[in-house]
Amino acid sequence: MPKEPFKTRLEIAKSKIYKRNLYKDKKPASSIGTAFKMSTELVSAVAVGTIIGFILDKTFGTKPWLILIFFLVGVIAGIVNVFKSAKNMQK
Repeated sequence: MPKEPFKTRLEIAKSKIYKRNLYKDKKPASSIGTAFKMSTELVSAVAVGTIIGFILDKTFGTKPWLILIFFLVGVIAGIVNVFKSAKNMQK
């Protein structure tokens, strides 16, 4: 039996999944779950940024500048993540 190219096998697998409607059975996420996910993303981004800033400040002795900079970077990253999640929910 000759081996089929990867692309052909991939198309066959995709068509089988589409025929089974595996993604149709998914229930939409609850509002409270979505809100918890978004708030967790925001808080974790801020926490990670602040921790990185704290570690770098301790290493380089530049207290409090790197903490402030990385805190702001964490806030911006968290807000961007929340906007991306909200945009994906709209689809």
